[in-house]
Amino acid sequence: MNAPLPDHVLPAHPHRPVPPAMLAALRERFGARCSTAAGIREQHGRGESFYDAAPPEAVVFCESTEDVVAVVKLAAANAVPVIPFGVGTSLEGHLLALQGGVSLDLSRMDRVLHIHADDLTATVQAGVTREQLNRELKDAGLFFPIDPGANATLGGMAATRASGTNAVRYGTMRENVLGLTVVNASGELMHTGTRAKKSSAGYDLTRLFVGSEGTLGVMTEVTLKLYPLPEAVSAAICHFPSIDAAVRTTIQTIQMGVPIARCELLDANAIRAVNAYSKLGLREAPMLLMEFHGSEAGVKEQAETVQALARDHGGEDFQWARTPEERTKLWTARHQAYFAALQTRPGCRSQSSDTCVPISRLAESINASVEEADASGIPYWIVGHVGDGNFHLTYLMDPNDPAELAAAEALNVKMVRRALALEGTCTGEHGVGLHKMGYLLEEAGAPAVAAMRAIKRALDPQNIMNPGKVFSFD
Repeated sequence: MNAPLPDHVLPAHPHRPVPPAMLAALRERFGARCSTAAGIREQHGRGESFYDAAPPEAVVFCESTEDVVAVVKLAAANAVPVIPFGVGTSLEGHLLALQGGVSLDLSRMDRVLHIHADDLTATVQAGVTREQLNRELKDAGLFFPIDPGANATLGGMAATRASGTNAVRYGTMRENVLGLTVVNASGELMHTGTRAKKSSAGYDLTRLFVGSEGTLGVMTEVTLKLYPLPEAVSAAICHFPSIDAAVRTTIQTIQMGVPIARCELLDANAIRAVNAYSKLGLREAPMLLMEFHGSEAGVKEQAETVQALARDHGGEDFQWARTPEERTKLWTARHQAYFAALQTRPGCRSQSSDTCVPISRLAESINASVEEADASGIPYWIVGHVGDGNFHLTYLMDPNDPAELAAAEALNVKMVRRALALEGTCTGEHGVGLHKMGYLLEEAGAPAVAAMRAIKRALDPQNIMNPGKVFSFD
């Protein structure tokens, strides 16, 4: 089976223009909130992927579910593509308007609609970001734990089934979305799920839409699980003689059942970048950044167990960050690692890919990928939510060097196919988007992809919802 196209090469797609009458109707309804300015269109046609921009023909800034309904009804009547947009942090080409159409910017839909503290739930508009929600929850003694690193919108996080640093303890968006309001491909409103913690009523449409990457409908409201702020939180860093030693410490921690909240791997390249960017002065060696949640006694016991395991694998320089300010400094540096790494090679472009494997196969997966990356000579860095078997490998490439671009793509193919051979997945949290369509077929198999395609055809017969993503419609 052929590998997917290299990141910068866009496959050919038929263009489906926005008719003048539809554009006039959008301008009449939305006024200045409907833009055809080149700069705004360009911004909404790229995200953080390596692909060149594929701009929509128009961008509509929605402020309510009713706004979304109005746009989608016009799009359905004219068979025009619709691409939802949050803050533009996706990494696999999700936002590219491959067939033209309208980008629906939901970032102004930023109201926290309800906080039900007694039930540990909240309902938010899709444009609310995770940091915004947690600021509003703090006084109630609650928090929402899913943290993909970027300050993404909760609608975008649901669409890509995001996870991140806390997933090892709290799960992913799949486990933490209770219900949705969705505008379907004909412009009708659908409500899935309830605020109840469980249900056996009918098909689980919430889980169908979570992870659908905008290809089945536009999520406008999300109902989420919340958690009490832990009594005690402690973070620690520990350096290791090798990536393998750090990963094997992680594997044993999980296999022993230690309820660690966060367990992040940074390789020496990543630390070198964050040191320069965030002025941290960390030792430039493979490092685990860990966080423990619970009671004072529970946190102490967890930390002592992990510290003993780390020592068995050569871990040293165990340093604690107990105050909120110290923890924030460390996690801010971790979250800025992507942008920090870009600064190490001015003018570069990045290809960031993630895979996830069963925890027992994680060392094998990372070690082989590191050997291949070192042999290539292409600058790279690794971070990973290794507590759940997920890691990210990012190559920093010269965009004017075709040989380097091809070499990075070849390395990515090896890494992804290795994960599949180890009974893992081609993407733990980035999503399929455009880049990993071929890998989805390899992972799930033709009958499963045919079933997905049948669902897409039933819910979106005109293929107007983010067309050209996840799998081909033909």
